[in-house]
Amino acid sequence: MSSFDVDSDLIRKLAGLLDETGLTEIEFADGDRRLRVTRSPVPVAAPVAVAAGAVPAPAPVMDAASPGGAGTATPDGAVTSPMVGTAYLSPEPGAPAFVRPGDAVKEGQTLMIVEAMKVMNPIRAPRAGVVTRILVTDAQPVEFGEVLLTLE
Repeated sequence: MSSFDVDSDLIRKLAGLLDETGLTEIEFADGDRRLRVTRSPVPVAAPVAVAAGAVPAPAPVMDAASPGGAGTATPDGAVTSPMVGTAYLSPEPGAPAFVRPGDAVKEGQTLMIVEAMKVMNPIRAPRAGVVTRILVTDAQPVEFGEVLLTLE
């Protein structure tokens, strides 16, 4: 059995690619040697222990991205992500954003892109309106159903 010298610079580069792309795993092979770097998904919330006999009141469902904590899961005029992926606000790095707050949009107009499994999926306006808020940043990972922006 041959020894396997670990290249710490390569591991750092692969870990950087994980952060840059939002991936959770990357594998590198060179001949019969393989190196896989994985990252655990970020935990959403830790469970909270409740004292025996205490019955907490149900909490209102709120989306962390809802404007001003409106108390509703999805604000009026919300455009949500149809998939898990990475949101991009412009067609390519350095290009102007598809839309900005205050822009009037037409039904079917591209608002942003969500990349999922190396496929760029345009997110289109479900109706005409004015962009009131953009609730994600460029290259931000997004979840299914997450509010991306709101239209008025």
